Amino acid sequence: MNYSVIVEVTLRPGIADPEGATIERALPALGFTGVRAVRAGKLFRFDVEAASSDEALANAQALAERLLSNPVIEDATARLEGEVQ
Repeated sequence: MNYSVIVEVTLRPGIADPEGATIERALPALGFTGVRAVRAGKLFRFDVEAASSDEALANAQALAERLLSNPVIEDATARLEGEVQ
């Protein structure tokens, strides 16, 4: 069975985020005020073939930790598409 998965990769707390800081500095010039603590990240969507949703999620999490993220500075979280976070 195929399961649609979403993996979100974000910098760990305390790691400098120059991309997020640049976005935050640009917001007032674009008319967006009151936005704070901008953090940039990556989002991946893909399908996993597995016997169960638990197996699909475990495979996606392992893939995220081994390939899609740098575990020294980033956290990766996998979830099935359609699940509320």
